[in-house]
Amino acid sequence: MSWKSEDLFCHELATRPQPGIGRILVTGATGYIGGRLVPELLARGYRVRVMVRAASQEHAERWPDAEMVVADAHDLDDLSRAMEGCSTAYFLIHSLLLGPENFESADLRTASNFRKAAEEQGVQRIIYLGALGDARTPLSPHLRSRIRVAQELQAGKVPATILRAAVIIGSGSASYELIRHVIKNSPVILLPPWAKTRCQPIGIRDVIKTLVGVLEIPETAGKSFDIGGSEIVSYEMMLRSLANMLGKKRLFIPGPFSGIGFYAYIASLLTPVPAPIAWSLMAGTTDTVVCENNDIDEYLSFRRLAYKDAVLRAMSREERDDVRTRWSDAYPPTHELAMKLRELERPPQYTSTYSLDSEKPASDLFRSFCRIGGKEGWFHSNFMWRLAGIPDQLLMGVGMSRGRRSSSSLRINDVIDF
Repeated sequence: MSWKSEDLFCHELATRPQPGIGRILVTGATGYIGGRLVPELLARGYRVRVMVRAASQEHAERWPDAEMVVADAHDLDDLSRAMEGCSTAYFLIHSLLLGPENFESADLRTASNFRKAAEEQGVQRIIYLGALGDARTPLSPHLRSRIRVAQELQAGKVPATILRAAVIIGSGSASYELIRHVIKNSPVILLPPWAKTRCQPIGIRDVIKTLVGVLEIPETAGKSFDIGGSEIVSYEMMLRSLANMLGKKRLFIPGPFSGIGFYAYIASLLTPVPAPIAWSLMAGTTDTVVCENNDIDEYLSFRRLAYKDAVLRAMSREERDDVRTRWSDAYPPTHELAMKLRELERPPQYTSTYSLDSEKPASDLFRSFCRIGGKEGWFHSNFMWRLAGIPDQLLMGVGMSRGRRSSSSLRINDVIDF
């Protein structure tokens, strides 16, 4: 995937690139945030090392100017090897896909290993994107985990810059896709009591600009900053605003109870976001997540997008089928270990074939093949594919879709349907 100058955000930054600071490690580079950070750093002249779980030709084609290293974030030796010779390390890893019972311990273990590896290798800075939330009050497991990770990273000798954000709005973000698909697919919206909770959503471009900006301002090392958009809204306001922008007339009614599990399960049936992620994200909606200070403006001041502006930009990307990264890019963690069709001991018991002579050029035919499994479905028997996906989704699986990045093109390692 080639990135054009108009796809980059940091040309608006007032800070100046500092390529002389040395090699930069980006963990979580195949994820939503990391996938957008890497091209920004490369465009500004930095030497970037990308840490991935498994080697792939797709990574080399995606970032031809970056150095690749294969490592497991849970393995201290792997992390130490990945950080060798690096001056700065971005911590952009989370374990939400493991579900509510497992991700907290996994995140904390990864953070501990990350801190120790950074100390062993003489890394000069750690930059971490965490979450807003008042640590003095009871918090959801998701927000509590993010705060504990920040504390673990700050406990070491390497100065850690902590950025604390609330809901991130952008094309391909899990939060945006949850809201959009709920509005799109449900004529009636149940509003639980926590729908009136206040939050300060931030656009993806503002998150990326801040991640790059603090790198280029040495004085931000060892400090924590709250970052948010230009307005404070409630989750109900976010839903109603998006319904208006999409031109959808929806009936909003108060929900009879506030159980997160119930609403997360319903959301997983209406959206491509699986139940474990939906639960983790929605659990945080019971907590007020607004910036307690604007200290970041002392170092990095630029106009941040309001919620509506961030949504309009996300919608524009979706309409052009030009989503650069998606929450599902790193899903599932063990995809490379999954059984492949060619590895089955017994061949499929049923095969359907169909052929048609065509005089169209190969490029046109390939574009048609690229749409298989996307919004247009398959060439025939779509109802059978949908029926196959329903039981999986009812059992909190991914159903028919896993959050495909593009409906009209394919890249190596893209997953078709489920």
